[in-house]
This record gives sequence, C-alpha cells and structure tokens, in this order.
Amino acid sequence: MGRAGGEVTLKRGGKTRTLSAQVSSEPSAESFVVTFDDITDLVSAQRTAAWADVARRIAHEIKNPLTPIQLSAERLKRKYAGEITTDPEVFQQCTDTIVRQVGDIGRMVDEFSSFARMPAPVMRRENAQELVQQAVFLQRVGNPAITFSTALPRDPLHFEGDGRLISQALTNVLKNAGEGIAARIARGDDEPGRIEIALISANSEGDGGTFAYRITDNSIGLPPEHRHRLTEPYVTTRAKGTGLGLAIVRKIMEDHGGEIALADVEGGGGAQITLTFPFAQKPQEDPNSKGPEDEQERIADRV
Repeated sequence: MGRAGGEVTLKRGGKTRTLSAQVSSEPSAESFVVTFDDITDLVSAQRTAAWADVARRIAHEIKNPLTPIQLSAERLKRKYAGEITTDPEVFQQCTDTIVRQVGDIGRMVDEFSSFARMPAPVMRRENAQELVQQAVFLQRVGNPAITFSTALPRDPLHFEGDGRLISQALTNVLKNAGEGIAARIARGDDEPGRIEIALISANSEGDGGTFAYRITDNSIGLPPEHRHRLTEPYVTTRAKGTGLGLAIVRKIMEDHGGEIALADVEGGGGAQITLTFPFAQKPQEDPNSKGPEDEQERIADRV
C-alpha cells in the first residue's frame, strides 16, 4: 500500500480553508482513495496557542525595565531642565521622546498581556444596546474628528454573555476602524471619517437565535491578500500595529459561540466587520419555541 499526505489551502466565497489531504492506494488496484479533513480551526488554534506563549514571554521580559527608564527620564527632565544652557530645546525633545516611546512600548506590552491572559468569560444577562453605547462614547471622546452613528432597536435586547469582554471586542473593532480612517487620511484623502454601528436582532434578520453588531466605516479598507489571516495574532498591515486587536476579538467571539466576519463596504471605500452572537450560550431544544421572543424569556428566567 502506498500513502502520501499534505495540506491544501482553498479559497471559496471569500473564505480560506485549510484541508489535510491523504492519498492511499492498493498494490493490486489501479485506483486511489483520497480523503480530506478540514483542519482550519485546528491550525488556527495551534497558532493562537503558540503566539500566546510568545506574548507571555515578551510581556514578562520587557515590562520590568520600562518603569525605571521612564522614571529616570522624567527625573532628568525635572532636575536638570533649568540647568541646561546649551541647546535646552534638544534636551527637552530627547527626554520627551524617551517618555513618549516608553509609553508606546508599555501599551504594546499591555496588549501582549491581555492576549496571553484572556480570562474565561463570566456569563450573565446583558443589554446589547448599553454595551454599544458605552464603547461608542469612549471612542467618540478619543476621536472627536470622526462621526459615530448608531442604529439600535428601540426595545432592549438581552442576551447571555460577558459584558466586559464584549465591550473590549467592540472597542477593539472601533479602534481599528479609527486607525484605518487615519491611514486613509494620511494618504491624502481628507474625507471626514465615519463609523456606523448597527445592532441587528434575530427579529429583523430571521436568524431565530442570534443577533449581530455590524460596524461599517469609510477607512482605507481591508487588504484582500491577507484578509483571512487578519484575526490571527501578530498579523497586521499597520507600521505600529501589534496584530493583537482582532485576534483578541476572535478569541472573545469563540468563547461566546459567536463568529466574526470581515468584508469590504459594498461599492468600495471602507470595511465592514460583523460580530454575531447567540442569544443564549446553551440553548435547549423546545418544540414549542416560537422564536426569539421565547429565547428572550428563557434567558430572563435563567439569569
């Protein structure tokens, strides 16, 4: 018997899948048997686990010297700023640069730590509208030049989830959108930035048990060649990006039994990210269920 194997990458419908292919044959036969196993999720999980270990080591090794470097630069600035008579501007600029760069590195280390130590979700009854409003408020304050708009159902939408983690996922997506808009403007396109956040419930989409946050922007868009890997750790198209923002979002979605979808805005000129969540983490089969309304009642009873 002969046997051979390998991995095959297929692209279909804008999605990329990794398949394990095995080919075998019998000595007396003139035919071959080919089997395929979809190992996309396995490969992704292995990469994530490996990068989490790298992130843990980086955070540990880099974080310790950052504080004394920053404190030393700040002390030099306070103690000797008035005594420097030769090129005081250069002294000021250098100390400011040290403090600023240390701060940037510190924020990167914080991202490493967040990714390496993602907490297990604590499921409770959450209000989907409130989570959106909190995330948008923070980003609106930090990005006053960008127009944020929301389209939310009037009636409260409740579901089972970890509000803190979902807020982090929304914040990461909105932050990415803002950075994409900044990148577009840096290329010379001065069209004002816009980010739209829509909350789509099962009632309007007919999903029966899910709802989605849909974030649409007029940013520089998503690179088609690396799009299927943008949710993997350390895959980024930005010079100062860590590639952890969307990786953290994907991990949060997986922990909630949800999905993240990346797409271009129809007609071009931006990106659209959809975060789809189930109403309940462990839905019970009920032949008398009539849809999302019963699901909402069951969630309220359980929590």
